[in-house]
Amino acid sequence: MRVGIIGTGWIAEKAAITLRALTSCEAYAVGSRSQEKAEAFASAWGIAKAYGSYSELIADPEVDLVYVGTPHSHHYDVTREALLAGKPCLVEKAFMANARQTEDILAIAHQHQVFLAEAIWTRYQPAVAIVRQLISSGRIGMPRLVTATLGYSMGDKPRIMRPDLCGGALLDLGVYALNFVRMFCDADILSIDGTCVKSATGMDLTNAITIVLNDGILANVQSSAQCVGDNIGVIAGTEGNLIIDNINNPQTITVNGPDRTYIETIRVPKQITGYEYQFLTCRQALIDGLLEPREMPHAETLRIMQLMDGLRQKWGVRYPMD
Repeated sequence: MRVGIIGTGWIAEKAAITLRALTSCEAYAVGSRSQEKAEAFASAWGIAKAYGSYSELIADPEVDLVYVGTPHSHHYDVTREALLAGKPCLVEKAFMANARQTEDILAIAHQHQVFLAEAIWTRYQPAVAIVRQLISSGRIGMPRLVTATLGYSMGDKPRIMRPDLCGGALLDLGVYALNFVRMFCDADILSIDGTCVKSATGMDLTNAITIVLNDGILANVQSSAQCVGDNIGVIAGTEGNLIIDNINNPQTITVNGPDRTYIETIRVPKQITGYEYQFLTCRQALIDGLLEPREMPHAETLRIMQLMDGLRQKWGVRYPMD
């Protein structure tokens, strides 16, 4: 599968590193708004084609999948252009700026019957199946409480501070915490509420979210762009708990029994970067003729965006594209 990478930032670099180590996928082309940047990126990572515009990459008939690795504030236009050109797309999280953009993009993909996936990498990793099997087999009894934190000390990075770049911790980090809950707790949401600390520019820097599900589970999750978090996720049940060491890229799942008695630690398979699973999923989905990945259906992508829209509205966090 020949992948065209849109963007030349650090996340595009991670994609290039991943693809270079795979045998069934290839970083074939890179597109930037600058020919110079595209050529430098291509040279650094051994990529065959370098384009000084996104449109040129999209027009390349050899590109099988367009990977959109720009800031989420800039996902909409390039994804729309690619889909209208019939190009399958893998779009970084957060998928779009808001639910309105998401609905529009999903409608285009459905109308034109073009494959589209959100690159929320945690959804595709082996840890998901491991945790789900532990829960379904009754190892911790009935889940009743889910907690998760994701925090990085990011300083005053523009993509966090600027409204026009869809700043704040929620779309950058909180999206992982919300997905952590949704991956393992699929009951309907009865209520969701939260609070945040905002920057002088009006973006959420640290937030806390409480979710109540109709099967009796309560989830408390936090995200912050201001501190070094423990990044741990815990699923607590009536007979024990599961401790996931890093909700952003799980490496170990610790199983505890009654009274927090240690039972075992399960390690996930050795990985390249953790990004390989989303690319391999897209490749198989294209072979199978699917229009969306089973691991992250379009309805779930939209639901997460709707939840974040609702939270931002409560907090008064606004983007120009809202």
